[in-house]
Amino acid sequence: MDLKPRIHRRDALGLAACGMLAAAGVARADGKYKVNIVNTDSNSTRTLQALLRNKGWLEEFGVEATTLNVSDGSKLMGALISGSSDICLLSGFGQVLVAIEKGAKVKVVGGASLLPSQALFTKRPEIKTLKDLEGRTIGSGSIGALLHQITSALLTKKGVDVSKVRFVNVGSSADVFRAVVAGVVDAGPALSDVYDQRDKYGVHVPEGGKFWEELPEYTYQGSYASDRAIAGNREGLVRVLAAYGKMYRYISGPNSLDDYVKARLEGVGGNHPEAAAEATNEWRFVQRYQPYATDLVLSQERISYMQGLNVQFDLQKSLTPYDKATDMSMARDAIKLIN
Repeated sequence: MDLKPRIHRRDALGLAACGMLAAAGVARADGKYKVNIVNTDSNSTRTLQALLRNKGWLEEFGVEATTLNVSDGSKLMGALISGSSDICLLSGFGQVLVAIEKGAKVKVVGGASLLPSQALFTKRPEIKTLKDLEGRTIGSGSIGALLHQITSALLTKKGVDVSKVRFVNVGSSADVFRAVVAGVVDAGPALSDVYDQRDKYGVHVPEGGKFWEELPEYTYQGSYASDRAIAGNREGLVRVLAAYGKMYRYISGPNSLDDYVKARLEGVGGNHPEAAAEATNEWRFVQRYQPYATDLVLSQERISYMQGLNVQFDLQKSLTPYDKATDMSMARDAIKLIN
């Protein structure tokens, strides 16, 4: 007896049509676009994700999102290349440009925070300038990832011999700050939310250690997606970018403080004055320096600078053409949805 299922021509046509709809990123029957997001874990990231949930912006643009936070850039790339995630919204992307040159099927698709919101902290009173870091240990993430690259860029710009510094892979910026306070490493980059609480933690910032002042040309965070997701779920990615873009515009405005603090307490945990103070400091930084890419598009100049750093540190052999490394069409389409 033949127990194999028989597929009639009309059923085959229907299956093919469903496949084409999925490839085009067409919404499901319930009107939702399913997108798997992966981001680097940090207090700032958790705050923004909580704000997205509270405001319902992903749902507003018809997205059903699953979000995973990981500790560093290598895990981000693994999630995208394996297909378990579709897009990263909030992460450094220097290592992505390296991977693209080596053939990774990934594209940079937008900007997030354009200005570094970090400073280099130390507990050692004898470290007064960046030059004093030679012969010392600096906490960071993996080699080539955001924390390592941005610190190397700053030290090089300020005349520090990076070969005389030992980088220690600690994890996220929050992990690095804890390691600095505990004296596990001599220095390390951490977010601006703790800048006004230096006395409380017994740390200081050496001269020249404010990234936002010394390295404004460095693009702190971008968004990138796999070629597979771009081909198979483009409209879903556009809508995710629109949700994040709407959030960037909102927090860049003067009426977002209460919502930002609430999101910080929910996203990071802890209903205490210190947490609220850190959130307020971070929000004030956003108001003063306006770091977020409210138009989502990353320029060719910014991409070229980031690739230039990779070449300088022998991570890339040459610059990949802008149109090969990026696809900004989705960012432009996302802005149309917002406007």
